[in-house]
Amino acid sequence: QIQLAESGGGLVQPGGSLRLSCVASGIAFRLYNMGWYRQAPGQQRELVATLTAGGSTNYADFVKGRFTISRDNAKNTVYLQMNSLRPEDTAVYLCNALSPATRDYWGQGTQVTVSS
Repeated sequence: QIQLAESGGGLVQPGGSLRLSCVASGIAFRLYNMGWYRQAPGQQRELVATLTAGGSTNYADFVKGRFTISRDNAKNTVYLQMNSLRPEDTAVYLCNALSPATRDYWGQGTQVTVSS
């Protein structure tokens, strides 16, 4: 059974930091392109960052210089380090795994709230 389990969300003040984790099971993790997306209430899901199996990264413009995506293939885990958080970063953050056959899987998400 394929599962993606996110953790690390929470309430943080503006300017603060959080690190999200996503542990994958049931897949050959090292072969998958991994990504983080987010969805705010009433908004469409949007890409935050992706990291390919080969190590290439892609970031949405609104997180460049603030967020960093990384992975540990030995732990089947992808991370999202989020610094300089802003109230507009408030959303549910979801982990995505894209197989070599371009089938994708989603986690349930973790809530990030940036507020003073």
